[in-house]
Amino acid sequence: MELHLNYAPRLPRRKDWRIGCLGAGFIMRDCHLVAYQQAGFNPIAIASRQLATAREVARQHNLATVYETYEQVLADPRVEVLDIAVPPEAQPGLIHAACQQAGHLRGILAQKPLAMTVAEARACVEACAKAGIVLAVNQNMRFDQSVRAMKDLLTRGWLGDPVLSTIEMRAIPHWMPWSEGLSSLSTFIMSIHHLDTFRYWFGTPDRVLASTRPDPRTRFPHEDGINLYILEYDSGCRACSWDDVWTGPSKEGVAGDIGIRWRIEGTDGLARGTIGWPSYPAKTPSTLDYSTRQHPGIWIQPRWNEVWFPDAFVGTMAQLLVALEEGIEPEISGRDNLETVALCQAVRTAAREHRVTTVREFLA
Repeated sequence: MELHLNYAPRLPRRKDWRIGCLGAGFIMRDCHLVAYQQAGFNPIAIASRQLATAREVARQHNLATVYETYEQVLADPRVEVLDIAVPPEAQPGLIHAACQQAGHLRGILAQKPLAMTVAEARACVEACAKAGIVLAVNQNMRFDQSVRAMKDLLTRGWLGDPVLSTIEMRAIPHWMPWSEGLSSLSTFIMSIHHLDTFRYWFGTPDRVLASTRPDPRTRFPHEDGINLYILEYDSGCRACSWDDVWTGPSKEGVAGDIGIRWRIEGTDGLARGTIGWPSYPAKTPSTLDYSTRQHPGIWIQPRWNEVWFPDAFVGTMAQLLVALEEGIEPEISGRDNLETVALCQAVRTAAREHRVTTVREFLA
């Protein structure tokens, strides 16, 4: 029985790439910098909209330099790699500003969503290409251990041809204040994880069907709260997700049923798993069980100690550093990520206009 699936990220040979950090919120403080410390990476400078916050995070993670402005980080000639963790509406401007620097910046790790539209995202990709900067995107669920192990199973062909894949999320996110002003809530903040995961597992779908409604608990105006969508592939594969950010009134007194479960059925096997993220900050590893015709009647259950938050963030930076070392595209390049942004737009439009959409129409 094969229990040693390829779930760990590939690490760069050189660990001391000098990283400049933009943003000092939760994702930077509790995920990026924690992961970089455990991997031996080398963040050297940080800036945030709030100088006091940047100073606090620098003290916590032993960063030598705190700048008062983002522009000072961009201009620091020591910085080789830029790590951006700011709200989506601010990110494209910082990417374009970085592309104006005089050659010392080699790579950028941008947050997901890369931008809120394909047009904005493509402009970022083209600006980086023109400036000779390698752009990667922090689609961090691709480095969740169960998601990555499942990709290895699919690559080996042990499940045969994919027939049906499902993700069922029952979780209550903490919406950040910046999310209130976005044109999309769940699609570009939560569902983007699952949509990109389906792309990682099966490729970009050929058609999209979707429905959405507001989340009763979220008080600020929004359209896309609870998201339901189906992805159709010409191969016959179907993938769907129920992204339920309501989960019933579990915060209002009823018993809770919180969790994320996923499943893939193939012609030669079946796999199922859980995502440990909803129990954060408790470190709960995601899981994978699978059964194949080669080993009929039993569940094979590889396990690991790593968790999505924060351990997966080693992989998102590592894939950029490996690309810089080897002169190749990152695993999650900006150009590849255009299709994830387009898929988000396709889901959003399918739900709003009550029609079948395609990713191609948003890439045109």
